[in-house]
Amino acid sequence: MSSERGCLMNSLMFLIIVFLPIIGHIIETVMVIEDDHSVAGKLIWLAVIWLMPPFVIIGPLLYLLFGQRPRHNRGRIMLGQPAYY
Repeated sequence: MSSERGCLMNSLMFLIIVFLPIIGHIIETVMVIEDDHSVAGKLIWLAVIWLMPPFVIIGPLLYLLFGQRPRHNRGRIMLGQPAYY
């Protein structure tokens, strides 16, 4: 994932996660691996995302709302907000 996602890309990712849950889970997995979590934190977030039933978007939604830990050199990614750097 690019570190320069804008409003359109964030909105499209949200729609994919809501309407195509399996693809959304895969996208969320990539986001978890890229974010600045400890190994234990990554494993916990991957469990939250994948151990929920695929047609329930609660796991990915929780990660989008509370779990994002960006690298120290970039800002937090917000849904529906443009990315200014």
